[in-house]
Amino acid sequence: MEPQQESTAAGRKRRRRGGAGKRQKASSSAQQAPPPASPSDAPSQPEKRRRKAGEAAPMPKGRKPTSLLEKMRARLAGGHFRMLNEKLYTCSGQDAFDYFKSEPKLFDVYHAGYQEQMSQWPEKPVNVIINWLKSHNKSWTVADFGCGNAAVAKNVKNKVFSIDLVSDDPSVISCDMAHTPLEPSSVDVAIFCLSLMGTNFPSYLQEANRVLKPSGWLLIAEVRSRLDPNTGGADPDKFAEAISQLGFPFFQRFDMNNKMFVLFYFKKKEKSKVVENIDWPQLKPCLYKRR
Repeated sequence: MEPQQESTAAGRKRRRRGGAGKRQKASSSAQQAPPPASPSDAPSQPEKRRRKAGEAAPMPKGRKPTSLLEKMRARLAGGHFRMLNEKLYTCSGQDAFDYFKSEPKLFDVYHAGYQEQMSQWPEKPVNVIINWLKSHNKSWTVADFGCGNAAVAKNVKNKVFSIDLVSDDPSVISCDMAHTPLEPSSVDVAIFCLSLMGTNFPSYLQEANRVLKPSGWLLIAEVRSRLDPNTGGADPDKFAEAISQLGFPFFQRFDMNNKMFVLFYFKKKEKSKVVENIDWPQLKPCLYKRR
């Protein structure tokens, strides 16, 4: 009888040790379980569209691709950006509007590539324009044609109408820039920051003239190569003369101190009469080399 009792007691000890081990494993597993995702971890609407389209994620700012897979993805994204960039430069505003309206996810791809290009510029023209606005009247109403991520509206106290082809931001007016819903003579400043891209760019400037008040300001920033005769670009004096005939005397000489872009400041006449059949210089497309 004694050996049987000893065996039974040993069995109970083994079961207790086994139960404790299982409880310890369960507790360890519970500690290792990942926390539930917070709502802030959910992908944004542009991110959802990018994933659905199978696009590579944009490279974080300031970091270069290291692995072969990252380099391949960066190359693919860069190629897609160049294709969309060429599309914008070589079609009319209405064609671009229709194109991106039917495929809005492509506009996100374009802007991701655009931001990557801008990150390499030592100075961004939009920042120069923002600082100019901050140094002037904060009660002025602004129209930002081709606003992109609406940086102007986010950084000044002025009322800003942000206008672009497509946007997830409800504050941005999505339309062809040659035909905006703004009222005539309703804004004090019109901005084109690297956005005179369509083949019918003069119609964008005519629309700006329509919505600008008398004595309103027209600010234009353009890629330097488009307005450099030495590299096949248009003559900046002829470009300025064409805009002057639209009703804007050349108030301040264009700033060509920056090696990346040219900045123009025009002021609208109090009473202006538009010259018919303006001889607009051709602005060559700003195309990136294929790699």
